[in-house]
Amino acid sequence: FLLRHALSSVAEFLSLEIHSVMHFRRRTMISVLLFLALAAGAVHGQSSADDQAAQLADEGQRELARGDGNTAREDFEKLAKLEPAVAEVHATLAAIDFQQRRYSEAIQQIHAAQKLKPGLPRLGSLLGLSEAGLGDYRSALPLLEPCFRQTADRQLNRMCGLQLLRVHQGLDQDADAVEVALALNRLYPDDPEVLYHTGRVFGSYAYTVMERLHDTAPNSLWMLMAQGEANESQKNYEAAIAAYQHVLVLDPQRAGIHYRLGRLYLARYNEAQKPDDQQLAIKQFQQELALDPSDGNARYEVANLEAQTGKLDDARAEYQALVKQIPDFEEALVGLAGLDVQSGEFAAAVPLLVHATELRPGDEVAWYRLSVARRGAGDTAGQKEALAMFRKLHSAAPTTIPKPADSNELTPQALGKLDKLENQDAQP
Repeated sequence: FLLRHALSSVAEFLSLEIHSVMHFRRRTMISVLLFLALAAGAVHGQSSADDQAAQLADEGQRELARGDGNTAREDFEKLAKLEPAVAEVHATLAAIDFQQRRYSEAIQQIHAAQKLKPGLPRLGSLLGLSEAGLGDYRSALPLLEPCFRQTADRQLNRMCGLQLLRVHQGLDQDADAVEVALALNRLYPDDPEVLYHTGRVFGSYAYTVMERLHDTAPNSLWMLMAQGEANESQKNYEAAIAAYQHVLVLDPQRAGIHYRLGRLYLARYNEAQKPDDQQLAIKQFQQELALDPSDGNARYEVANLEAQTGKLDDARAEYQALVKQIPDFEEALVGLAGLDVQSGEFAAAVPLLVHATELRPGDEVAWYRLSVARRGAGDTAGQKEALAMFRKLHSAAPTTIPKPADSNELTPQALGKLDKLENQDAQP
């Protein structure tokens, strides 16, 4: 009775600490230590008849403090033999077994604890996690669902959610896995482990959907578009161009395809520097504009290419039309300001670039051009501030993962010869 009373808080311990054992951290052991120290003290203070049980509890918590889970487990097994009717002892053993990935033993101890005290909290969650660890996904699923959906403890909720992803994937329940992944992303948007596992779920689901598209409609326009995007992401330009051209044979008015072709020709030009590809890119962007004059992305690409090929008046007209149409088009603001800087209209360039850096503070080209424009306009202090920001951004190593091909991707503004001819003493 006294030991049961002393260990009556194990259920609460499980509710607070079960989240940690999944990660095999020493602090989990210390948490167990603190609880068991209190439990052992309560036994000592109440009855000398329980000295042996108290001694085992003391020894067990000392071993846990030293990180010796195996010896601690032996002590608690002896304790369970002395007090087989105390559910909390079996629950503590289950937590230790789970921490050591002894999932079968953990399940046995959970069942023993549940038989003695069916209402002991959190054991259902621990049982689901243990069954998932064994790969018994069908048994784990109904236990992990409420753990993830209803548990207020965020860390236990997180662990159940991650295991639920694994269970759904193991049962080929891809849509359910995506649903859980979306929920995890909402709850833990900056958690690296969550982002890693949910990213894999999204990628796997996308692959499965594309396979189904291939099986369902292998010769469809949509399959051709998928093939074009896949080849584009792998820089297989010829195959991607052929796929998109086939799309236009089936549907000549399909919006966005000329734009994609233009991006492909432009990418091939940037790698091989064949002038024909640059002209083909401009033609495709212009054809996209002929289909949809409001397409800002296509107009931006036309303006950018005209600026690169020396057609500065045409480029200015396109940039101005685009900024009028979409005042917050950051790349167009930077492009138009670049032409202003080149022609010596520094005062006109400054507000464009200030707005651009407000829209996208990480655009190093915008900051560099702002430093040049401010210097030209006589603002030495502003020039130094902008140049310092450019240097900070320019020296930072890129850490992002390349994105898949996107129909809305734009050619970024770049520091070109004209930028570097301005104010040589402002060079980083």
